[in-house]
Amino acid sequence: MIRAVIFDIGETLVDETRAWGEWADWVGVPRLTFFAVLGSLIERGVHHRQVFEELRPSLDLPGERARRLRAGPPPDRIGRADLYADARPCLEALRGRGYWLALAGNQPATAERDLGVLGLPVDFVLSSSRAGVEKPSPAFFARLIAAARRPADEIAYVGDRLDNDVLPAIEAGMRGVFLRRGPWGVVHARRADAARADARIETLAELPAALEVLNAGARA
Repeated sequence: MIRAVIFDIGETLVDETRAWGEWADWVGVPRLTFFAVLGSLIERGVHHRQVFEELRPSLDLPGERARRLRAGPPPDRIGRADLYADARPCLEALRGRGYWLALAGNQPATAERDLGVLGLPVDFVLSSSRAGVEKPSPAFFARLIAAARRPADEIAYVGDRLDNDVLPAIEAGMRGVFLRRGPWGVVHARRADAARADARIETLAELPAALEVLNAGARA
């Protein structure tokens, strides 16, 4: 029986379109060009940070990040408007059903503060920055299992990526729920490994019912 649900953050709960668009503006690249190159990297399985090297090979990314911080607002901020419309209703529905809930992803430490300000009904938030390790490392998922204080097979991890979210969660003993959303979700949905997910959903509004189906199978 699934009793805990852990959500990836970027493109699962948080729409990152604004954040990427602002980076395109900052480095002086048309947004359409920026997103086209980003999509190409995702298709090829290359880390998304490579987009800056592809478009601005001489760019000092840490230096640019520091300059953006001084200019304000922070480039990695998460605000209420960045949440997908189905994020809070889904969390509230699962909270009402008694699930232990957490948010965890490859994010800067400031993401924990930003998400805390939003008052989401969750029990635990973990950024890769605070954890000292990034997905898809098994150590990241071990940290989550320890935080949930439940056996791994009682935990579902929900994410938009097969490589960083669903498959490593399954390998850690969790149930993996694949959300076909955002650039990674759309690309990864075409891959054969998508069939390994325990459940596949198009929106978070479908998640409560998907969890009920998985739990019904566990009871059978």
